[in-house]
Amino acid sequence: MTSAIPAPLATERPARPRRRRGPARNITRTEELRLQIADDIVRGRIAPGTALEEMEIAKRYGVSRTPVREVIRDLAASGLVETRPHRSALVAQPSLERLRGMFEVMAELEAMCAGLCALNMTSSERGQLQAIHADLAALTRQGDEANYTFLNERFHTFLYAGAHNDYLCEITLATRARLQPFRRAQFRNLGRLALSYAEHDRVVTAILRASKGEAEAAMRAHILTVEHAYERYAESV
Repeated sequence: MTSAIPAPLATERPARPRRRRGPARNITRTEELRLQIADDIVRGRIAPGTALEEMEIAKRYGVSRTPVREVIRDLAASGLVETRPHRSALVAQPSLERLRGMFEVMAELEAMCAGLCALNMTSSERGQLQAIHADLAALTRQGDEANYTFLNERFHTFLYAGAHNDYLCEITLATRARLQPFRRAQFRNLGRLALSYAEHDRVVTAILRASKGEAEAAMRAHILTVEHAYERYAESV
């Protein structure tokens, strides 16, 4: 059996996509809605097997049906939602085995990006990388999870572009889109922000040294640690 999304209590206001300060203001409303629904699924607020009725979702999150359709398509790509012909989509949950396989591929793709960054990044790009890394340091000190999460995605995207291999960038972005909800969940573990920054620091240091092997190893270890952090979070919810 499938269940419909439970309506908010009469005393509650409909849940809306969270508004963030700082860098996250660049995010689109549709993207914010997608992240909010993905978070609610990963956190267990919307249970596996729940039917995602467009009208109910629009009402729950205070949006129109147009972005809801786009969001459901995006969530289906990440494996969080199963679409069905002529019927409402259902909340799914990828198996742990499938998620581990996805993270393994992601680790190798990002390792390749980091290694090529060590060889191919221009002086200007290396300076920009240091600036992003410095901003992440400030957000870590502030404990600002929302903006760290946003800038963390920019950090990784910058490395994909810095590899100067368009096809590698394309497939890495596509794989990240499937894993994004699970990667974001890691930051709910206590102390994960500081650990993430320390892992980034090893990647950045290797790139600035132009050490391809060190950059690859540091990034591979970082992504596999993200996987383990997500699994710890999943066990706690």
